[in-house]
Amino acid sequence: MTERTEAALLEAARTGDRAALEVLLERYQARIYRFGLRLCGDRSDAEDVVQETMLAMAKELSSFRGDASLSTWIYSIARSYCARRRRKKPLESDLGALDADAPEVQDPSPNAERIAEDRELEVALEEAIARLPGADREVLVLRDVEGLTAPEVAKVVGLSVDAVKSRLHRARLKVRARLAPLLEIPNPGPLPSCPDVLSLFSRHVEGEISAQVCAEMEHHLAGCPRCEGACSSLKRTLSLCAASPVPQVPPEVQARIRSAVRRLS
Repeated sequence: MTERTEAALLEAARTGDRAALEVLLERYQARIYRFGLRLCGDRSDAEDVVQETMLAMAKELSSFRGDASLSTWIYSIARSYCARRRRKKPLESDLGALDADAPEVQDPSPNAERIAEDRELEVALEEAIARLPGADREVLVLRDVEGLTAPEVAKVVGLSVDAVKSRLHRARLKVRARLAPLLEIPNPGPLPSCPDVLSLFSRHVEGEISAQVCAEMEHHLAGCPRCEGACSSLKRTLSLCAASPVPQVPPEVQARIRSAVRRLS
């Protein structure tokens, strides 16, 4: 049986197809849980956020007009629930619980060592993101972890695209600076005469610099190991963000979501 596209699932779910609705919920719940963990910094809050978001999605899907993408709409709902919880208490990063969930590495083989190194980077990334100011953090998470486009992020957070990109560039450089010591990429720092290659590269990712400026940057990188190392560390940081693991929603939370949605019938 051919897997239905999201558009087909959405159309079916809006007309009352419960099976299609449950497929959509399953597709999004782990990502929304990850989003809740990043923004709330607390597992209990993230569990509540994913439950509330999935239930709101199920209740309101029939009235979804399609003015934005489905993912933009869902993240907007989740963001509103996260904001309510952040107003109730200060952000407290749940890094301890994240680290406790990591599998113990007892095998001394090179592969086990690589797994331990990857886990160290993963935890460091979590901490670097958690230390960002709230507005910068949500923009970076939506763009570089969840994979929304800058215009989609702008719709979710209610800012202009330019404002989103400004916060995004700032957040990327802060996260990269915290990860740099662990990336093992030589980077003694640019010389005073060097261009700001980190900002330029971040802007390049968003399509904000011309082909000429891009070519000039590449020419400089080819002859400047310092700047090439800095740029490589930012590339690696963005790659780590994009590869951020999707945590499993606790089975009991999934069961509560299914039960609540079925009661809507």
